[in-house]
Amino acid sequence: MSTTITRAKRWTDEVENLYRFQQAGYRDEQEYKQVKRVELVDRWPETGFVKKLQRRDNTFYYYNRKRECDDKEVHKVKVYVY
Repeated sequence: MSTTITRAKRWTDEVENLYRFQQAGYRDEQEYKQVKRVELVDRWPETGFVKKLQRRDNTFYYYNRKRECDDKEVHKVKVYVY
């Protein structure tokens, strides 16, 4: 199975959530669910953004309901296409 990786060019809801997963040490939601063996990810109901993630060292990252990925950070986000 080949995976294509590109960098985000502009902010979107998807890029925001990828930013949060990557801050916690995962590629994306798919990898997080596989590693942590969970079916659902905690999300803010108002925005759909990720609310809480457990890192690989079992500490937690908590995120705000508003955007956290600044424009200057967008180009650092990797978008994986499976």
